[in-house]
Amino acid sequence: MGLAPQAVAAIFEHVALLRKNRIGVLLVEQNARLALAQADRAYVLEHGRITISGPAASLANNARVRQAYLGSEIVM
Repeated sequence: MGLAPQAVAAIFEHVALLRKNRIGVLLVEQNARLALAQADRAYVLEHGRITISGPAASLANNARVRQAYLGSEIVM
């Protein structure tokens, strides 16, 4: 169970507004695709350790990240 889709959309609208105003946000989100679309930097935690980090766009195009968290190996 998670938040209703409308609630998720509202939260991400607020995150986008904060980002536009250059206010830092630490976002922990299960929807990796949505989170990477909003983030400047991203970190992948596995078993409590950072295993991959870097610019969000790089992680979104990383084959390992795409296969494990985005359900695709196709580059966007």
